[in-house]
Amino acid sequence: MSKGRILVVEDEPDIANMLKIYFTGQGYDIEVASRGGDATRMVQQQLPQLMVLDINLPDIDGYTLCKQMRTNTRTKHIPIIFLTEKDERGDRIAGLELGADDYITKPFDIEELRLRIANAIRAAERMGLTDPRSGLPSGRLIEDALREVIRKPTWAYFDMRIGEFEPFRDKYGFVAGDEVLRFTAMLISEVVDAKGTPDDFIGHAGNDNFILISFSNSVFDIQREIENKFNEGVKAHYSFIDREQGGIKMEENGVERKVPLMTIAVGVVTSEREFSDIREITEAAAEERRKIFSSGMINRGAVEAALKAAQASQATTPQQPPAPAPATPSPAPTPTPQVQPATPAAPGSNDPSRDNAIDPSHSAPTIKMTVPKDLLKGGGEQNKTEGEKPNGPAPSTSSS
Repeated sequence: MSKGRILVVEDEPDIANMLKIYFTGQGYDIEVASRGGDATRMVQQQLPQLMVLDINLPDIDGYTLCKQMRTNTRTKHIPIIFLTEKDERGDRIAGLELGADDYITKPFDIEELRLRIANAIRAAERMGLTDPRSGLPSGRLIEDALREVIRKPTWAYFDMRIGEFEPFRDKYGFVAGDEVLRFTAMLISEVVDAKGTPDDFIGHAGNDNFILISFSNSVFDIQREIENKFNEGVKAHYSFIDREQGGIKMEENGVERKVPLMTIAVGVVTSEREFSDIREITEAAAEERRKIFSSGMINRGAVEAALKAAQASQATTPQQPPAPAPATPSPAPTPTPQVQPATPAAPGSNDPSRDNAIDPSHSAPTIKMTVPKDLLKGGGEQNKTEGEKPNGPAPSTSSS
């Protein structure tokens, strides 16, 4: 299990490679950025648990990058350690005043740096600033973010919970459960990076519960994307047998029951409603999320229903009657059938929903039509009867 994710922002390749090799061997996940702009993008994609930051960078200096991290709600909790050649007293004071957690000058002792990194990550976890499994902000940081957002004019708060997480962890163990939590954190970050804003805040409220504060105009798109990607991607964490049978078979008190695959429910409230404190926000979002679980369907069901309704509406739009299908050639020699112009017939005898009753076993081209479902019900038996006629000379269509 990884000890944490560290982002090294260093423009000297030798030092960057040495830090990556050493700390990877110590059990950390290491990402390296040689420019400040690259570091900003990498942080937005996935939050590190600590940053090692040089001051002299090609595009922006480390002081500016540190200030950006500290003024952003989403990143201000990340521990930052300066690792730089600037060893003047004024440089150290400037770095610490900007909010850096530590300041180490080059040349440095790698063992000392390792201990300072480990201490900084543990301190953040002890203070309840981050969840050690996902690396996301938790506890007090979530409350602070809510207190800030309640004063802003436009926002959306997402309450997300993984359904059937406990049975999964009971069967597969806590290591597999932690992998699901990390997968969920990365998935939410990817969706926010694609459809959210740089100021959006992602938090891990506890165990299987995640939150998102977004200032994007694409609230519905974010909700749908998180649900769809999770419900599909989480299948990879199950065994082949459990995926095929659609759940986990568990035994309770001698009775076997089937627990379905994990899904995620997303409850959303926005600033369109009036809230007097942060507790009302969290309670309202949790209630919206519980409605989804209690309905037995994730929101995607409503989305699919809406799409089907739209398709049905398009199907009922008046269209031009299709041209008559060409006569089907008979295997036996027979004169070419003559087609009589359309004449009034008994009701139902020329129902356009019958698709001209062409036998699918013949090789005649198929005419595709859009037909209302209620008409299909009326002509179904007639289609079946005519479609089952034995092959033989095609009947003449000339009038008697």
